[in-house]
Amino acid sequence: MATRVGAVDSPGGGWRAAANIASRALAAADRASAAAGVDGWLLVLVLGLVAFGLVMVYSASEALGYLWTGNPNYFFEHQLIGVVLGAVGFAVAVRLDYHRLRALAKPAMALMVAMLVVVLIPHIGSEHFGAQRWVQLGPLSVQPSAVAVVVSIIFFARWLDQRGGAVRSMSGVRDYIIVMGVLLALILAERDLGSSIVIAASGFVLLALGGALKRHLLVLIAVLGVGGYGLVTLVAYRAARLAHFLNPCADALGSGFQNCQALLALGSGGLTGVGLGNSVLKYEWLPEAHTDFIFAIIGEELGLIGTVAVVTAFLLLAWRGIRASMRAPDRFGALLAGGITAWICIEAFVNVGAVTGVIPTTGIPLPFISYGGTSLATSLVGMGILCNISAQGRRHGAVHRAGVDRWGRDWRAPDPGAGPGPSPAGRRSRR
Repeated sequence: MATRVGAVDSPGGGWRAAANIASRALAAADRASAAAGVDGWLLVLVLGLVAFGLVMVYSASEALGYLWTGNPNYFFEHQLIGVVLGAVGFAVAVRLDYHRLRALAKPAMALMVAMLVVVLIPHIGSEHFGAQRWVQLGPLSVQPSAVAVVVSIIFFARWLDQRGGAVRSMSGVRDYIIVMGVLLALILAERDLGSSIVIAASGFVLLALGGALKRHLLVLIAVLGVGGYGLVTLVAYRAARLAHFLNPCADALGSGFQNCQALLALGSGGLTGVGLGNSVLKYEWLPEAHTDFIFAIIGEELGLIGTVAVVTAFLLLAWRGIRASMRAPDRFGALLAGGITAWICIEAFVNVGAVTGVIPTTGIPLPFISYGGTSLATSLVGMGILCNISAQGRRHGAVHRAGVDRWGRDWRAPDPGAGPGPSPAGRRSRR
């Protein structure tokens, strides 16, 4: 029997290769964290996910690359470009004081809005599968809506920090919703529902962390819910996704094909999987196997153990991100860390939920793992900012931590010992 292109000799060999990559990532993370003073756990998680993503992109796309271009390494090589660009952005963000982002927030948002408008211009924006959301820059295809996620988080964190207690008023929430609505309208014009969902959800988390009242948040939930339902039901292909959500295999050869094939891939993997590189569904049986549905290939090749490991990695990343937010030295850093953590975790768990049939398909990639250079690079920049906030929080210590509001009326920080004053003694003297 002929051996499939790129298949490993045995499942054990695939696990050994993955373990070797993980050990190298761990060693590199230890050296980098010692040099920069950043959170070693966070660095290990990011490097491990990126390394694992490269392995899975190659495994999931080799057959497609050979069929489309004659080069089984085509998608892997393009993903490497995203890794290199993201690594440069990560290194800069780790060493750049995150407070400088305050001054860059407004110009970056203005530039981002301009890019979102430009991509809608015919013959400038590139259209794929009915969506016009890319700009071709030489060999690189840039997706401005993916960059808009991190830019919006920086902008909204600065917005909420500047307004302080005004966010507890309905007028403050109204202005916040208007700005977010303009940004979402431009992205929805590109037919990018996935990025819109991530920005809306991350913006909601930031507003909650910023101290908005519960009744105002409920109003925002209602507005977003009604708007989201309208956007889904008024567009035919989105309505079809929703209709076949509960029983995707009812139309297994039609609108439910992708979801049904994803479930088949996950089920065929069993506990330990069929072996790294040995997927059958990646041979054009599962559309977008290397992008939005790469989690299904992980389940097929590495089984339940592999999928649980990926979910655990994102849970650990959420833990370190929340910890960085709670220990940030000021309110801007706390909001920024919370927003970045929400962004990555929302993307991860929405993607996993869509692939496993828990929620309708939304077109959101799996961070650090799915194919997509722009998404990978911006995610790494976001992680670099988070590492910088974490490092500054560790250096300043608990007495200088500002934290974020937890529904309290005194604006106390959630981290024990943290607070708005310079020291515990100073806070006692003011009482």
